[in-house]
Amino acid sequence: MTEAEIAKRRFTRMVAVSAASVFVAIAAIICAFRFSQSWLLFVFGVALLIGFGAQIWFITGVRSAKRGV
Repeated sequence: MTEAEIAKRRFTRMVAVSAASVFVAIAAIICAFRFSQSWLLFVFGVALLIGFGAQIWFITGVRSAKRGV
């Protein structure tokens, strides 16, 4: 598998995880305020961290591929 194919697969995974995280975060924040469920703020925060983590994972993978590590 070439580096371009690996990067494309990695990008696809990152987009999927980020999109799912955005949907969960939006649903959690809307439900937290509408139904006064403060525990959903924790879900919102975790969803944001997972989304940012997926993007960092993608960037570090691309950087290490350029270095040949």
